Amino acid sequence: MASPAPTPTPTTTWLPAKSWQHFLAGGLGGMCGAVVTSPFDVVKTRLQSDLFRQKHADVGAVMGDSVVLVRRPGGGLLWHFVETAHIIRDIARDETPRALFKGLGPTLVGVIPARSINFFTYGNGKHIIANRFNDGQENSYIHLCAAAIAGVATGTATNPIWVVKTRLQLLTSNNLPTTTATSPASFFGGSIPMIRQIAREEGIRGFYKGLSASYLGVTEGTIQWRLAASTNGQGGGLQEWAGMLGSAGTAKCVASLITYPHEVLRTRLRQPLVNGQKKYTGLIQTLRLVIAEEGARSLYGGLSAHLMRVVPNAAVMYSIYEGILRWGSNR
Repeated sequence: MASPAPTPTPTTTWLPAKSWQHFLAGGLGGMCGAVVTSPFDVVKTRLQSDLFRQKHADVGAVMGDSVVLVRRPGGGLLWHFVETAHIIRDIARDETPRALFKGLGPTLVGVIPARSINFFTYGNGKHIIANRFNDGQENSYIHLCAAAIAGVATGTATNPIWVVKTRLQLLTSNNLPTTTATSPASFFGGSIPMIRQIAREEGIRGFYKGLSASYLGVTEGTIQWRLAASTNGQGGGLQEWAGMLGSAGTAKCVASLITYPHEVLRTRLRQPLVNGQKKYTGLIQTLRLVIAEEGARSLYGGLSAHLMRVVPNAAVMYSIYEGILRWGSNR
């Protein structure tokens, strides 16, 4: 009597089918979000930096050879959003509207691989961790681990790009280095000279300034992914998409409020040398110095501009990400 044929052992693949879709969807979503919200990114970076603290301490503008200052009426939360609009107006008037897109070149160069790496690592990391350690079942811990790993991988791979972007956004007509004076606000024109300047003055280590603060900021992405995963839209059609947009924006808003100080510390660490001197040298030293010189409130400088940027950015990014994944799953 012939023995029955052995049952084939199911194989567990490292990556799910069509895993490339996470890479593509993340890149497209990040690119669209970055273009739409670029002016808020410029304002946020400047408000985080002490190089612009005095200029934006009062809402005002340079008119001819005189400075006209308009004092803050109250300094409440709502006024900070009004102040952001005033600063955008002043930048457009004093430095041309193109200045509102300073750093967009390296942002696009960075955000596409950054979002691609982040979504790819997170989306497929859940699959790998669940299969290897939890019999294929996802839970909160797996989501948190995948998000943390994705944040570390993304920060390490793209930090040099964000250093260049920050330096370009901190340029004005008054502090342009000679290497970038010909095209200070062009999307890509100032990037190569800035890369050369950083390499010449600070070496390779200069491109990794703020990396420690980026690792600290991994908590933001972890919180964001967890909240977004637990508040996905329910129902179908328009209701589902509205729920998805709302959950993505809410998750980003909550995560940003909890972890925002790391953004300020990271910007300070990435500032250019002033008179050949480096003011901020490490994460703890920067934290102590900022609080000592400016008070704890300065750790939330630029928060209004940040929220005006990241909330719609997250909504756009996640809607495109989910849309592409759903489109791919139906093919």
